[in-house]
Amino acid sequence: MSLSRIVMRLARNPGTEFSGGDDHRGYALTAPLTADGHLDEAEYAKAKKDCAVRRFAPDEDPADGRLARRGERWFFDYDEDDQIDDEPVHRLGQHRFAIGEYVTVTDEDGRPLTYKVMEVTPI
Repeated sequence: MSLSRIVMRLARNPGTEFSGGDDHRGYALTAPLTADGHLDEAEYAKAKKDCAVRRFAPDEDPADGRLARRGERWFFDYDEDDQIDDEPVHRLGQHRFAIGEYVTVTDEDGRPLTYKVMEVTPI
């Protein structure tokens, strides 16, 4: 089983304060990927404890959490005992993690923001 480090940075989000994007805001994710760049569900089941996420932004401390799944719903979880902090990721299981692809994450304020995959590196 191999894990990959995936870095996503805030893309242009018209109609928000991030209309031009922000390379200093984003997520670094550790997850298993299939050969075509999708989340590998079978490997995730074996490596849940190693699947991590770090949210970063220049105006806040980094938030460390984990990649989690309930049923078909994937999300970023920063506190196992508190579901309020969960950040849903729109159709994460269907996304292809390849440089240049886009992923939508619902932030802590409930806003869907688009991020661009900037790095995918096997660990």
